[in-house]
Amino acid sequence: MRVAVLSPIAWRTPPRQYGPWELVASNITEMLVERGLDVTLFATGDAVTKASLDYCIDHPYAEDPAADAKVNECLHISHLFEKADKFDIIHNHYDFLPLTYCRLINTPMVTTIHGFSSSLILPVYQKYNSTTSYVSISNANRHPELNYIATIHNGINTSEFTLGAHPQDYLLFFGRIHPEKGTREAIELAIRCGRKLIIAGLIQDTEYFNTQVHPFIDDDRVVYAGNCNTIQRDLLLGNALALIHLISFDEPFGLSVVEAMCCGTPVIAFNRGAMSELILPGQTGFLVNTLEEAELAVRQVHLIDRASCREWTLAMFSRERMADDYINVYQQILSR
Repeated sequence: MRVAVLSPIAWRTPPRQYGPWELVASNITEMLVERGLDVTLFATGDAVTKASLDYCIDHPYAEDPAADAKVNECLHISHLFEKADKFDIIHNHYDFLPLTYCRLINTPMVTTIHGFSSSLILPVYQKYNSTTSYVSISNANRHPELNYIATIHNGINTSEFTLGAHPQDYLLFFGRIHPEKGTREAIELAIRCGRKLIIAGLIQDTEYFNTQVHPFIDDDRVVYAGNCNTIQRDLLLGNALALIHLISFDEPFGLSVVEAMCCGTPVIAFNRGAMSELILPGQTGFLVNTLEEAELAVRQVHLIDRASCREWTLAMFSRERMADDYINVYQQILSR
């Protein structure tokens, strides 16, 4: 089976730091190669992969101030579709724009919908509902007006995460710093509990960071660790008492949640979006609805068996499992 994987090009595949869609595309690509498929990854020229790499954009546009994102996107996407007849199937991780090519080619395409940035993009998905195949990354993220061939939870490279059997006495916020991710709420929870909080992640909303987060950073009780790489991520997650995930939106998945649990670190999350599909209450973390409930959960994190938390995550959210599920989807599509 000849598979073309279309990755985003905002960040490198896999990302050096932030880049969740690029990370998922990378994990799928590497496992498809391991399963013996003939895979070509369409990404930036600095991508790291065991697959064949094809590219027309040298570097990620988010790392190049001179780049025009839309121009790079158009060149990148068209670069693949002009070669579509070389592949048995195309796996699209680039949101809705590649859908507009699918009726111009004979090669079938499967699109992983990583989330809906706005309801305004829905008409594009609706237009191509019958001519491509959609995969949701959680049941919570399914739109009732779209047809799906499967729900496949994201999988992670579990070898990058180690069991933190003896955590330190700090809470962790790990994710993009944005109002909907609950950085300010994590600070408030830490203050309520009298705990140290480490914040790590990409500053996506500068005004929010400057007004709601930075005033509390004292490098003692509240620490900003920056936008971390893979090694730093493993250490921070594994040594944390708990990951605090007090989101204010219906999150489609939540890679940091699964990554924390892979280190044995329980997650305290507001019960929105996919959280109930990822967290086993009382076993891998706690689903809460208020800061008061979150405060109570912090007092109970010592009851979580961290080794069992990790074992469950290894079984449910490995990239090996994810790749096998996608191969099954490919086979369904090609057998039609």
